Amino acid sequence: MFPYLPQAIRDELTQLAQRYGEPLVRTVDLDTSNQFDPLNKSDRYGEVCMVIRRPNGHLLTMKKIHYPPQAYRLLTGGINHGESILAALQREVYEETGLQAEVECFLAAVAYRTTSTGEVPCFYTFAFLLNEVGGMLGSIDEDEQVEAFQEILPAQLPALADYLEHLKIHDSAETASNWGEWGRFRAVIHRLVSQMLPP
Repeated sequence: MFPYLPQAIRDELTQLAQRYGEPLVRTVDLDTSNQFDPLNKSDRYGEVCMVIRRPNGHLLTMKKIHYPPQAYRLLTGGINHGESILAALQREVYEETGLQAEVECFLAAVAYRTTSTGEVPCFYTFAFLLNEVGGMLGSIDEDEQVEAFQEILPAQLPALADYLEHLKIHDSAETASNWGEWGRFRAVIHRLVSQMLPP
């Protein structure tokens, strides 16, 4: 899985697949040379996507303060260099939600390439289904700038992906010129997760 990653990371991905199930693996070409957030972050090579299922069966999404209107999405968090994927997953769940959650399934693993990186991926996303088992919902890390959480049904993931994929430029936004590209990038993992989850 993903030969350009260091051997230690590939070994962990193999172990996670053995423990939590084989993920859907994809390499996606982003039709851009632009290195927007989070692709331009030097402190990480990728991220975990936290597909948190609440006790009522709904999935947790969130919106940050600077996002375009209604741009809710599944939660993600960076994997620090030298940090294991599983450790990043556990840390980010707590920091972003304040919840306790148990991993049920390894859903998807995605490598992203841009027109400027060629064959070598510039970023990775690893998505996991987690079941909420405790805690109180609320962002612990204020730097995340979470504005609100919203619950959706698994069947609503394709519509959410459509919305993200068609985001327009918002001139007042901090990264105004990138929202369209960012939305198309974010839509990818939502579509793959929706393929792996029952409606």
